[in-house]
Amino acid sequence: MVDRAALGRAGKPFPIALEVGKVREFARATRSANPDYLDAPEPVVPPTFLTTMAFWADPDADPWPAVAMDPARSLHAEQEYVFHGPPPHAGTRLSARSRITEIYDKVDRHGRTMTFAVMVTEFHDPDGRLVAEARLTGVETAQLDRKPDEAASP
Repeated sequence: MVDRAALGRAGKPFPIALEVGKVREFARATRSANPDYLDAPEPVVPPTFLTTMAFWADPDADPWPAVAMDPARSLHAEQEYVFHGPPPHAGTRLSARSRITEIYDKVDRHGRTMTFAVMVTEFHDPDGRLVAEARLTGVETAQLDRKPDEAASP
């Protein structure tokens, strides 16, 4: 069950160095043929590259575990990226910080309650300007009341 006390929880800020090799590896892994990602001396980062931020962060940077969604009933519902100007280039150093910004309920078409949680990660340049935001939305589906001997059929 989602822990609503996680609302407002922020992780520890963490640095990110946008490395040329990592940008190119990501572009190749996503099968991009865009020369802006593959050939430029300081390639621009592909928009979804910021997803790799988790590889640089230590566990204290991630507030998501505090949401405590039930893994058996949770889904990654949405991922959104907002850039406040052009995407950054390799060679740029950013600082990032994640925060749980929303926890809310919605009723599905069967009248069951689903709980949503949103985590926003802000990316700032060395001058403190907001460069980008990543918004992750997770959902915990309703608990289904089943008897132990019932099959899990739709």
